[in-house]
Amino acid sequence: MRERKKHDHSIVVDKLCRTLPDEEHLCDLADLFKIFGDTTRMRILYSLFETELCVCAISELLGMTQSAISHQLRVLKDNHLVQSRREGKTIYYSLADEHVRTIIGQGYEHLTENEREEIIR
Repeated sequence: MRERKKHDHSIVVDKLCRTLPDEEHLCDLADLFKIFGDTTRMRILYSLFETELCVCAISELLGMTQSAISHQLRVLKDNHLVQSRREGKTIYYSLADEHVRTIIGQGYEHLTENEREEIIR
C-alpha cells in the first residue's frame, strides 16, 4: 500500500490565525446577517432600495399594519440598516448607506445568477 503524504498546513493556518477577525466581531457579523434573515425586514429593505418611504406607504405596499412596519423599522434602525428624517409630522425612511444597498443588491444578484445564465444560453 502506498503511504499517504500528510499536508503541512501550518503556514496557512498561522497566517489565518493572525488575520481572522476576533470572536466578538464574528459574532456581531452573524447577528447582522440574522437581521437579514426575516422576510418582512427584507421586503422593507427592498422597498427602500430605490427611494425613501414613510410608514404608511410601506404599509400599503406590503399589505401590513403600520404598527407591524414600525416595529420592523425600529429593528432595522437599531441595527443601522435604515435611517430616518422628519418632514413635518411625517417620518421618511431610507437605506442607511451604500453598504446596505450593496449587501441587498449582491445577495439578490447571487440568487438570480443561474436564472440570468439560463436566459443567456
